Amino acid sequence: MRSIPPRLPTLALLAFGGAATIGGARAEPPATDLALRGVMQQLGRDMQTIVGAIATEDWALVASTAPAIARHPQPATEEKLRILGWLGSNAGKFRSYDSQVHDAAAALTAAAAQTDGEAVIAAFASTQRACLQCHREFRAAFGAHFRGTKP
Repeated sequence: MRSIPPRLPTLALLAFGGAATIGGARAEPPATDLALRGVMQQLGRDMQTIVGAIATEDWALVASTAPAIARHPQPATEEKLRILGWLGSNAGKFRSYDSQVHDAAAALTAAAAQTDGEAVIAAFASTQRACLQCHREFRAAFGAHFRGTKP
């Protein structure tokens, strides 16, 4: 079993908005300047690039883009600690989603390098599924807590 370094599972936070909070935590003042937002926006662009590359069977583009998803940048330590502190006992689940995205994107890279279209599509679906699961679980509460958004 490989060891995954502790890192903030940022893929799970794409485009957050909503009203709930986890564990009854108090909302912080709205913070629209989280570096994580930029990371999420780049991940969205990378996912869209891969969709286009799959459609045209450009396996080289998939293989060169997928590692950026697997090894996406992390926010600064202070921001990471704020988010993990807010997550509390849910941090493990949050990290699990990020690990799933990492593993699926690594499989996507390998499949594309082998020009195995079926495996590329399956690995992309696994990547997207992990994103969706995390978004469903955390998006609304994250937006409410960090950006003061409403449903």
